[in-house]
Amino acid sequence: MSTDNLRVAVVGAGQMGADHVRRITAKISNADVVAIVEPDQGRAAAAAALAPGAIAAASFDEALDATAIDAVIIATPGFLHEPILVTALERGLMVLCEKPLTTLAEDSLRIVELEQQHASRPVIQVGFMRRFDAGYKELLALRESGANGALLALHHAHRNPTTPPNYGEDMLIKDSVIHEIDIIPFLTGEPIMSVEVKKPRSNSLAPAGLPEPQFVLFTTESGVLAIVEISVNVQFGYQVTTEAVFESGVAYIGRETSQTVVSAGLSAQPITPSYKERFSAAYDEEVQRWVDAARGGGIDGPSAWDGYTASVVAEVAVRAQQTGALEPVEYAVTKPTFYDEVFAVAAGDRA
Repeated sequence: MSTDNLRVAVVGAGQMGADHVRRITAKISNADVVAIVEPDQGRAAAAAALAPGAIAAASFDEALDATAIDAVIIATPGFLHEPILVTALERGLMVLCEKPLTTLAEDSLRIVELEQQHASRPVIQVGFMRRFDAGYKELLALRESGANGALLALHHAHRNPTTPPNYGEDMLIKDSVIHEIDIIPFLTGEPIMSVEVKKPRSNSLAPAGLPEPQFVLFTTESGVLAIVEISVNVQFGYQVTTEAVFESGVAYIGRETSQTVVSAGLSAQPITPSYKERFSAAYDEEVQRWVDAARGGGIDGPSAWDGYTASVVAEVAVRAQQTGALEPVEYAVTKPTFYDEVFAVAAGDRA
């Protein structure tokens, strides 16, 4: 492993990119942000101010020409990910790519194939940060222990206070349920094999034309049923919960993340306002572990293969939204042995 700090370029200086710049500068050890890539000059300047010494560049190529870079965090909108990933692979850089890997499954598969051509082991980590959340790691450990028998079903709730402008129905899957699409195989240890979407009475608080909430039903290889409620205009705050149903017990996470106060005949608990507060510790651990692994030339978390499989399932789920039918999931290829070691690291290290 290198004894030098990892020199990181952050591509995209919106909310997520700026958070990563702030996180690496203030909380993460053994890494420095050396470049901010953002065509919007105001955003670029604001993010660069968070990382003294970092340059601001309008393009990734410009940043690569201007300074030495070891690794890149990709925090642009998903449709811009592929060209940055290709360049990073060609340059031999380590990558942390925010979800999705790409917006199309065929493009994600192309990245998987390209990574195997350019690297001797995986160098792309995908930003599914829930795998680093303490609650999800505890659920995984409980399932693997067998203490309560086999895992039979999962109940997930994913609730947002409001939606931004131009939020379309497919974004329920692509922007939100995509996290559950990743965490279900993580918790069960097996792939998703079918998807169905049910649409109950719509929320009158949702924008016109947005039918939500929705219930997305996933079935895994062994028959575990995972039901995801996605409700994005609940007004009260941001809430993500999971309940795991075992043969001889039930475990849940996410309902109690802070103090509960019982007073004057009422029981009250604050609700986090956004994903940043709910998963702040998970983000910190994710990035620190990525930095530590990247300095040694590897990754420690979800791989490009996980990004590909999530893209496949997301495409099928969007189709299920449209058809109302039970839709089978088919993967174009089987998992390459190239990614076996990564899975062992990501699933096995839960310290």
